[in-house]
Amino acid sequence: MELTQLLPQFGSVAFTLVAFVIALSIIVAIHEYGHYIVGRWCGIHAEVFSLGFGPVLYARTDKRGTKWQIAALPFGGYVKFLGDANAASVGTVGAIRAADRRKTMLGAPLWARAATVAAGPAFNFILSIIVFSAVIMMQGRPVDPVTIRSFSALPEGYVQDLQPGDQLLSIAGIAVPPPDGFTVAIEGLPVKPVLDYAIRRDGQEMVAKGPYPFAPIVVGVSPNSAAYDVDIKPGDVITAVDGTPVFAFEQIVERVTASNGAPILLDVWRDGQALTFTVVPRRVDLPGQNGSFETRWLMGVSGGLFFEVKTETPGVFQSIGEGARQIWFIIASSISGLGHMISGAISTCNLSGPVGIAQASGAMASQGWVSFIWFVAVLSTAVGLMNLFPIPVLDGGHLVFHVYEAVTGRPPSNGALRILMAVGLTFILGLMFFAIANDVFLCP
Repeated sequence: MELTQLLPQFGSVAFTLVAFVIALSIIVAIHEYGHYIVGRWCGIHAEVFSLGFGPVLYARTDKRGTKWQIAALPFGGYVKFLGDANAASVGTVGAIRAADRRKTMLGAPLWARAATVAAGPAFNFILSIIVFSAVIMMQGRPVDPVTIRSFSALPEGYVQDLQPGDQLLSIAGIAVPPPDGFTVAIEGLPVKPVLDYAIRRDGQEMVAKGPYPFAPIVVGVSPNSAAYDVDIKPGDVITAVDGTPVFAFEQIVERVTASNGAPILLDVWRDGQALTFTVVPRRVDLPGQNGSFETRWLMGVSGGLFFEVKTETPGVFQSIGEGARQIWFIIASSISGLGHMISGAISTCNLSGPVGIAQASGAMASQGWVSFIWFVAVLSTAVGLMNLFPIPVLDGGHLVFHVYEAVTGRPPSNGALRILMAVGLTFILGLMFFAIANDVFLCP
C-alpha cells in the first residue's frame, strides 16, 4: 500500500507535515539511540531518552532506570546522561556520589565518552547503509543478457514490435553489452523515432522494430522543482515541447537547456488523456566528477528506458558495497557543495532548511514508500555528516574537545567551554535562520 493511501491528500500541508515528522522522528530516534546504547555499553547511565521536546505526552521507566518519553514537539530529541545539568549542557558531576561518578559522562574514561558521542552519527550512517542495501536488493540488478520484463505505457503512434522476455542483442547495429555498461553504450544510438532491435526470442534470433530506448517518459520528478510545482507525474509521456513533437528524452533536455529559464509549453499524454503544462525551468547546480559542479537549466524530471529489464537479487555483500558507495557519494557531494557555496562558485540556494526538507519529505512520500525511505536514508546520511562538523554543541565539536583532552591531558576549562558552546549555538541558529530565509524568501 502506498503512503498516498494512508496520509492526507497529496500536496496538502497536513501530508507534508506528517511526512516530515515521520522522516525526522526516524532519523532522530536512530541518532539518539546510538548515543544511548553505546553509552550503556560503556557503563554510562542514561536518565532520559526523549523523542521530541516540550511537554511529555507519554513516558515509561525501564528496569535500568532510564525514562523513555515522547514529547509534544517532534523536531528533535536528546539523551540525558547521569550528571548532565540538562540535555544541552556539558554536564557536571559535583552532586553525584563518588560511587556513581563512573556512570556519568564526565566521570567516564575518555575513550567511553568519545565512543558515546561518535555513536550518534555512526548510527545515522548505519541506518542509511541498511536502507540503501535493502532497496538495492529489493529492486535487483539486470540479468545478463539484458532481457525485457515489461513496457511503459506509450501513446498511439509509437512503433512497438518487442515482447516481454526478448533478449536484446543489438540496437541499430550497436551491440548490447552486459548490464553494467548497457546505459552508456546505447547513449550513442542515432536519435530516430524507430530503431531496429536484434533480439533473441524463444531461442531464435530476429529483428523487431521499437521506439528510441530513452523515450520522453517521466520516470521521476524531483521535489520542489518546476515540474513538481505544476503537477507533472511519473509515467507522463511528453509528446511535444513548444509545439514541436519529441520522441526522445534528450530532445526535452536540449529544449530546456536552450530555454535559459524562459517558460516552455509541454504537451503531455497521461493515461490516454492529452494535457498541457507551462513549466519555467530553474538554474540548478549539479554535482559532477572529482567534486566539481555544473550549473544547468532544469525542470526537475528524470527519464529512463521505455521498458523494464528483468532483474535478479544481488548478494548481501554486493548490496552493502553499493549502499556504502551511495553514502560516500552523498558525503563527498555535500562537502564539495558546501565548499563551492562558501567560495561563491554555486548559489547558496542549494542549502535547504526545515521548510525545504519538509516539502521534499512530502514530495518523496507522495511518490511511494520506496522513494520515501530512500529519502530518509539520504537525509540520515546528511544529518550524520552535519553532526560531525567540528562546531561546539554538535557531536563533532565534542569530539574536538576530547581530542584536546587526549593531547593535553586535561579537558578545556569551564569558562572556555561556555564561550565555545555559546559561539557554536549562535552559529547553528544563524545558519538555521539563513536556511529558513532561503526556503521562504530568497529561493522559494
